[in-house]
Amino acid sequence: MTDHPQLYRDRPVVVGAGLAGLMTALSLASEPVVLLSHAPLGAETSTGWAQGGLAASLADDDTPSLHLDDTLAAGAGLVDAVAARAILEAAPEAVRRLAALGVVFDRNGEGFQLGLEAAHGRRRIAHADGDATGREIVRALAAAVHRTPAITVLEGVEARRLIVEDGAVAGIVCVGPNGEAMTIPTARVVLATGGIGGLFCDSTNPRGSQGQGLALAARAGALLSNLEFVQFHPTALDTAARPMALVSEAVRGEGAVLIDETGERFLRHLPGAELAPRDEVARGIWQHLVAGHRVYLDARHQPGAGFARRFPGIDRLCRDAGFDPALQPLPVRPAQHYHMGGIAVDAQGRSSVPGLWACGEAACTGLHGANRLASNSLAEAAVCAAWVADSVTSTPAASRGFGAMATAPHASDLRTADTEPTRTILSRALGVVRDRVGLEAAIAQLLPLATGTRPASGPALVGLMLAVSALNRQESRGAHCRADFPSSLPQATPSLLSLDEALAAAREVTLSLPFAESA
Repeated sequence: MTDHPQLYRDRPVVVGAGLAGLMTALSLASEPVVLLSHAPLGAETSTGWAQGGLAASLADDDTPSLHLDDTLAAGAGLVDAVAARAILEAAPEAVRRLAALGVVFDRNGEGFQLGLEAAHGRRRIAHADGDATGREIVRALAAAVHRTPAITVLEGVEARRLIVEDGAVAGIVCVGPNGEAMTIPTARVVLATGGIGGLFCDSTNPRGSQGQGLALAARAGALLSNLEFVQFHPTALDTAARPMALVSEAVRGEGAVLIDETGERFLRHLPGAELAPRDEVARGIWQHLVAGHRVYLDARHQPGAGFARRFPGIDRLCRDAGFDPALQPLPVRPAQHYHMGGIAVDAQGRSSVPGLWACGEAACTGLHGANRLASNSLAEAAVCAAWVADSVTSTPAASRGFGAMATAPHASDLRTADTEPTRTILSRALGVVRDRVGLEAAIAQLLPLATGTRPASGPALVGLMLAVSALNRQESRGAHCRADFPSSLPQATPSLLSLDEALAAAREVTLSLPFAESA
């Protein structure tokens, strides 16, 4: 942050340093590019925590069409089939490109060692070091970024506001580790900020994943899509630790089963049983917990004695929590894990605001629909990063002029966001099962936070838009389950929402509540 921001004028700016951000920066490196990382490069990203791998049709008995069939089935009618086919056809080459960049995948002879995960009809999950795929990806890509002179990495720097002039991006306001602010004049910004797990009490994501990219985009006027679809991973380790440790779906892929305190395998009735789509397994566990049972993942027989060899990272997590997976059933429960919604983008990653792109979990490409198929997310990020970079490169670089008032930081730009109020509200209202009463109460509580000037306004704004989207979808579909609308509508329709529309809907809801006049 000691450099004058004019040094970076007209350079594309990538916000976020997980797989999506690192790959986008590397793909853009034919010209100078700026990469913003709120933590030391490679730290505190959801990618780095990913135990699962990349889903791609790399096996001789697999094809992109078969992969697409599984993706469509899991997505509960909301997958954009055209976008999904393009991404899945490109996924095998994306895995090979990662390997060329230094990612050391697990091998079986000359080919990739492929795992099986829920709702996949083939073994197609490429892993690294068993269950440390994300860590290996971040290691290799961060090293590649450091080797690339064209990429300027600004560590400890957070994006706080996009400057929009005449309806297009003209710059970005950033804050450094010591609270100093600067504005980079640029007409090209890529948001690769990850997910929203930090907005939930029970999550497997880093606490710093707070929907920052969604807030930046919404305030800049971008449309957001499918925000109501929040995926809860069925098997987070049920301890007091937060964020929660994840027990990868790959463990069930290798034969582990779900039982209750009586030893009953209570989900055997589901098609696919423990390997049914994530939304079905998560709801089944949640309902069993609500009924007063305990739920355990039993890996004693499969993988059994080979658990530590196959899943060394998960084995360490479990042992640190006091459990030996080869000898003891593991207490588990659902926890927020992934967001299928995000900034609405086209096939090149372009948002509805000229000069603004999104990639990775912050974007909604249409691949995941209402329920993400396991391990499709890392593949999506790797594929789409290259497409976003191509689009950015073909866009004129000259930034628009803006005045001193536009570049001056607002007081809110310099404050650290307070997520605790939003976290409590969302965890209560937007869990595995939702209903109108809970969603309306959440909206009424979030509205004053989202429209205020306190540090809580950014997270609350994202939470408000999630709650409004969930209230608007009066059906149950995929990961969005409404107790008061348990059936799915005959036709699946993606949702689109702007900040202005969300605020108007929230005000209408608040005024309609019985306590509105006395509040």
